[in-house]
Amino acid sequence: MKNQLQAVLASLMAVAGIMSLVGIVVAAQSEDVAKASDYSAFTPWGDPDLQGTWSYASLTPLQRPLRLEEKEFYTDAEAADINAQVVRERPLTPGVVGDYNIVWYDRGSVSTDLRTSLIVDPVDGRLPLTEETRQRQAEAAAYRREHPSDSWLDRSNWVRCITYHGVPPISTGYNNTYQIVQNPDFVAIVVENIHDVRIIPLDGRPRLHANIRQWNGDSRGHWEGNTLVVETTNFSDKSRHRFPSSRNLRSVERFTRVSDQLIDYEFTIEDSEVYTRSWTAVRPMPALDDYIIYEYACHEGNYAMFNILRGARVQEAAAQAASKNN
Repeated sequence: MKNQLQAVLASLMAVAGIMSLVGIVVAAQSEDVAKASDYSAFTPWGDPDLQGTWSYASLTPLQRPLRLEEKEFYTDAEAADINAQVVRERPLTPGVVGDYNIVWYDRGSVSTDLRTSLIVDPVDGRLPLTEETRQRQAEAAAYRREHPSDSWLDRSNWVRCITYHGVPPISTGYNNTYQIVQNPDFVAIVVENIHDVRIIPLDGRPRLHANIRQWNGDSRGHWEGNTLVVETTNFSDKSRHRFPSSRNLRSVERFTRVSDQLIDYEFTIEDSEVYTRSWTAVRPMPALDDYIIYEYACHEGNYAMFNILRGARVQEAAAQAASKNN
């Protein structure tokens, strides 16, 4: 009984701390937007200073939910309820193996612009998929259901610890963090998930040959006023994003620091093999001044992939034995 009471108290303290943190982040973002027009910070060599640790966690989905139809913005009350709902749905559950709780998760909050989707163009907040893409998606989903673990190749790049779900990033359950460092010729972005490091040249060097393909593509950056513009192409055939894509994807990201505590971030996706037109999403990224990025060990040193595949073989053998007995 004593242990149960301690667990409940710990849960309440965690929830209270997280709700307080959400309130601080939202208030900081609102204040930052208000003073964006007169903000300026530069490196010793004169470039806009983007350095720091930033969060792209967001409860705002990439696409507007169909149930919201033409509703472009939440009310303040609706946003507050969504922020609080995350805590209500993820209470601490001591002793439950394999479950994450609110202390582990890093879901962020509804974007301070109160939009119902990160996508701002098209205005319906939806991905402008071609009919061929929709068909390919349905076929791929059916295949995954029927062949979840035929081999390691059936598992995602993320599960296989190769790379996170691509460039640009889309918020997931945890580790939604960028650490940015600069010098006159490069911007480097440490991505907390799967410990990728994006090296973005600023010196005008030519792009890699089209035959050279990389998991996270080939990025080149330049400054437009106070905005860092990063164009990325040359994705691998094996690259996967948190949205439909092909090897022909071209992304254009824009980073604009508008205060000590906020970067305005937006990205545009072009991929004529997948979409009927380009689309654009926005996500303000608040600073995480005291945040520490620890090692993301992923599956190194354990038996995750081995056990996934071995478990699948055991299930198949059991199914075959049951079939013979019938």
